Amino acid sequence: MDIKLLFSTLDLKLLLSTFGLVFLAELGDKTQLATLSLASSGHSRFTVFLGSAAALILTSAIAVVVGAAVARAYPRCGSIVRQASLSSSWVFCS
Repeated sequence: MDIKLLFSTLDLKLLLSTFGLVFLAELGDKTQLATLSLASSGHSRFTVFLGSAAALILTSAIAVVVGAAVARAYPRCGSIVRQASLSSSWVFCS
């Protein structure tokens, strides 16, 4: 894939919104507490970081693929799911 093409189609507002929403949602959740616990065990902190980062990347990739499939299969439902997800995320983060 051409890097220039990739960055020319990048929606910076969407990128920053996604980052902010996921970052706030992940603060203090079970994943962060589990990672904190593993890192405090005295083992390689870098290995713990790589494992937790890979898990978050994989779960995010699954969510994107499933979300795209729902939007294709049920175009109207995709909008409703998106609205419900954003609403529940902001309630959770508040």
